[in-house]
Amino acid sequence: MKTKSIITLVAIAVFGMLAFSSFKSENNNAAAEGYAIGDLATDFKLLNVDGKMVSLSDYKSAKGFIVIFTCNTCPYAVASEDRIIALDQEFKDKGFPVIAINPNNPSVQPDDTYELMKEKAKDKGFTFPYLFDAKDKVYAKYGASKTPHVYLLQKEEAGNVVKYIGAIDDNVRSASLAKERFLANAINELLDGKPVSLKETKAIGCSIKV
Repeated sequence: MKTKSIITLVAIAVFGMLAFSSFKSENNNAAAEGYAIGDLATDFKLLNVDGKMVSLSDYKSAKGFIVIFTCNTCPYAVASEDRIIALDQEFKDKGFPVIAINPNNPSVQPDDTYELMKEKAKDKGFTFPYLFDAKDKVYAKYGASKTPHVYLLQKEEAGNVVKYIGAIDDNVRSASLAKERFLANAINELLDGKPVSLKETKAIGCSIKV
């Protein structure tokens, strides 16, 4: 009788562990999946470095958005900063502004605090919003896993449709060595009324610190 009780308790414990593991795995997969090409991206409202809240809906005349998950600290993100500034300057007036979002948890990565984000934006002369994703976990909804990680949205009647996901270009370490401007090419195709020919590339960068 005692042996049977022990076996029952062990079975319950194992079942509980398996159930928890399955639940955790399913949730992790859901977060990792995020948006796919053709999905509608829901709006968000995040704190900008100027102290104001920013949403995609604020941009009434935009044709779309260059949403880039980036941060203060990742060497790949730092190496991409001038490219992100250049992208905003190149495409903002054409209807595709940059919206940069820092997804890192400052408790895990102390150099990604809101105050240091403000310093970064000022020092680099960011011409675009640099938003603090501390609690809303927008990165998880998108499925972003790296910094930098790009999502190109086009505004359509149904909403903001995901048209491209991945890297800015083919050399995250050096803009001068890049041969293929994946993101810029995709935007230009949309501006020309064409479908995006290369819809996804691999985002190379640091893992998001959560």
